[in-house]
Amino acid sequence: MRSIWTGSIAFGLVNIPVKVFSAVNERTLDFDMLDKKDHSAIKFKRVSERTGKEVVWENIVKGYDLNGKYVVLTDEDFETASPEKTKTINMEAFVNASEVDVILFDSAYYLAPAKGGERAFSLLETALDKSGKAGVGSFVLRNKEKPVLLRSAKGILILHTLRFLNEIRDPSEFSVKKIAPKRNELSMANSLIKSMSGKFNIADYKDTYTAKLMKLIRSKATGKKLPAPKAISTKPANDLIEQLQQSLAKPAKKSARKK
Repeated sequence: MRSIWTGSIAFGLVNIPVKVFSAVNERTLDFDMLDKKDHSAIKFKRVSERTGKEVVWENIVKGYDLNGKYVVLTDEDFETASPEKTKTINMEAFVNASEVDVILFDSAYYLAPAKGGERAFSLLETALDKSGKAGVGSFVLRNKEKPVLLRSAKGILILHTLRFLNEIRDPSEFSVKKIAPKRNELSMANSLIKSMSGKFNIADYKDTYTAKLMKLIRSKATGKKLPAPKAISTKPANDLIEQLQQSLAKPAKKSARKK
């Protein structure tokens, strides 16, 4: 696996050379857009809204619509505004990871020590593991600066890029009518939650849709036709209490019963 970034972690006056690797491997099926008539690939052209003519790439610039008028920016403008190209992940504070709302988490990266940084890397990983703390700071990757959280997990260091606060929509924008539950409703809801409680294991969740879609693709490629899925018809009770009673009577899934 190739590293996507090399630099160092600044931990007080300690400087730890590290390599950064992507921790995520996106798995999606790649579809092309085709002409329905002959299945030829669809191409997209960059066309001027005013003339309707295609514009070559070297004649395209970037502009920002400011109060109905475009302000055109050059490569030099972007370079001027770009964050300082530092090769250091600065740890500015150490916090309890639980203090960081999960909505802030963006991408994840694995860290490994570069040559000469093995001892200090192990020291930081062990210290974070023993203290239960996570480091927070900033990180510049591909000319974009992001807040980051550094934590210990499974004997390694994982770096999470975080979203800035202005990237999160204010929940006060959403108005939800609050209705106080009845005592027996709340009691049954708590019983249902307790009966379905267990330990979280992401391995229990599979991408069944992609697997079925790939099976269908391979089947169509050989001229076969898969049988249509059986429609599952369920009629839930109209009364909330009855819905809770039916739910409690239904056996819990095996994975949810694990302790």
